[in-house]
This record gives sequence, C-alpha cells and structure tokens, in this order.
Amino acid sequence: MKNAMVAFNLSEKGDKPPVGYAKLKVHLVFDIKLDLTRKARLVADGHLTPDPVDSTYAGVVSRETVRIALTYASLHGLDIWAADIMNAFVQAPTTEKYWVECGPEFGSDHVGKVAVVTRALYGMKSSARDFRNHLRDCMDHMGYKSCLADPDVWMREAKMDNGTDYYEYILLYVDDCLVVSQSPKESLHRLGKYFPLKSDSIGPPKLYLGGKVSKLELPNGVIAWTVSASK
Repeated sequence: MKNAMVAFNLSEKGDKPPVGYAKLKVHLVFDIKLDLTRKARLVADGHLTPDPVDSTYAGVVSRETVRIALTYASLHGLDIWAADIMNAFVQAPTTEKYWVECGPEFGSDHVGKVAVVTRALYGMKSSARDFRNHLRDCMDHMGYKSCLADPDVWMREAKMDNGTDYYEYILLYVDDCLVVSQSPKESLHRLGKYFPLKSDSIGPPKLYLGGKVSKLELPNGVIAWTVSASK
C-alpha cells in the first residue's frame, strides 16, 4: 500500500466524488514467487469497467532486435546494462476517470474517504497504454528517437571517448530496460530521474526476456554476447 498510495488523491471525510468520475472497486493480490519472495499488490477490478475503444497495450521489443543489439555492442566494443522500472504503471498519470471508496487497507484514518485515482493503477484497462505514452514522452525529453524498424528501440547520437560518432540504444520491454552504450550507467542515471529503478536490477544483465545473457570469448579472441535457454 505504501507504493500504491501515490496513485490516489485522498479527499476529506464527507466529501463527494468529483462530477464525471465513476466508482471503481479494488482488491489486494497476494503471491509467493518461485524463490519464495512474498509479494502483494493493490489492483483495480478493471474487468467490471467498460472496454476502451483504442489499443491498450504497452510496447515490447522483439527478441530479434535484442540479438541485433547484442551483435552491435560486440562489433563496437560497447557495454550493456539492464534495469527494471519499479512499480512501473503507477509512475504514469491515468487517462481514466475513477474514484475508490477507501477500505481498511488504506489505513484506519482513511476508511470511508473518497480517493480519486490519479495514476495508472494495475488492473485498469488503459494503464499499459498510459504507461507507454508517459514513457515515450520521457524518452523524447531525454533526446531519444524511436526506431522506425522497432518502435520500442530508442536511439540517440553520442560520441565515444576517441571521438567516433555512434548511436546508443535503450531497448524497452514494458518496464525492462536494456542499454547499449559506452556509458550505460549514465544512461540509466538519466532514466532514473524520471522513473525509480530497482537497485538490485541495475548492472550487466544476467537474464533478459527469460534468456540467460553472458559474455563469451570466441576462438579468434573476439568478445561476443550470448543468449541461452539454459535457465
């Protein structure tokens, strides 16, 4: 709930919902991951709301593009770092108009209050699209351009230490980021000004899109990146 509270604008007790907003139900989802990590998240009952007219999906980079990016990094001697955006959807403003009646999960001081949903809450039907659009705006602001061949590859002109011009890339699979750059740490630092990144996910990738990622020295001495299904 601490992470989810940023998605709500709490009113005072007795206040009425704003005009034009519909009531939304929410519930808590609990899970235990394969590594026994316990997780809970407040989600909206989006299945009870009307279907949007437009597309509601967030973008995903293709696996073929990832392989091309790994090859590009090897050819130019670039580093690769990865990171996950923390609580990704609730970082984006929502385009839907809903309010929630606070229950005990909001804290005893807020039970019965009206809470207007201001962020893209998990479970709402347009949240993935709202996050995608918000992320695209941030990438544009940082000077990255979407690649015509794969719109979830973002590219920006940069210079190597020796003065050579090149493109640095950020590949986005919803909230999973893969950076190809001579200075990937700086690129992720810029992204971290707009989105909080999971600290334990920042660094050279070990897994990406379900595949094991590692460096390999070929018989001719060339350092290449590999993707394996071993895990």
